[in-house]
Amino acid sequence: MIQEFKDFIAKGNVMDMAVGIIIGAAFTAIVTSLVGDLINPIIALFTGGMDFSGWFYVIGGDASEYASIEAATEAGVAVFAIGRFVMAVINFLIIAFVVFLLVKMVNRVKEASEKKEEEKAEEPSGPTQEELLQQILVELKKA
Repeated sequence: MIQEFKDFIAKGNVMDMAVGIIIGAAFTAIVTSLVGDLINPIIALFTGGMDFSGWFYVIGGDASEYASIEAATEAGVAVFAIGRFVMAVINFLIIAFVVFLLVKMVNRVKEASEKKEEEKAEEPSGPTQEELLQQILVELKKA
C-alpha cells in the first residue's frame, strides 16, 4: 500500500497539481494587492472617495456609532461586511480573467505544437519498402 501511495505521488499529474496550488496561493497575494492598492483607489475616484472595504451595516444597531468594521466586531455587534464581499467578488473576477488568459495562451501554444507535429508527419519520409522493391525489379529487368 505504501508503494502504491509513492507511485501515486510520483505521477506527474499530482506534482503538477501541487505546483499549481502553490503558485495559486502566491498569485492570490498578488491579486489581493492589485485590488487593494491599485483598483480600489481608482474606484474611489469615481465613487467620491468611498472605500468599499469599509462598507458595512450593523445588524440591530446604528452603524454611525462605529468608525470601522473592526470597531463594530470588537464591540460584539453583528455586522454585514458588504465591502469585503464586493472586494472578494472583484478579486474572483480578476483571478478568473487571468486564469482564462493563461489557459487560452497554453491552448494556443499546444495547438501550435500539434500543428508542427502534423506537418512533420505529413512530410514524405522517403520511398516505402514496396517502392524500393519495384525500382529494384525494374532495374533487374533492364539488365
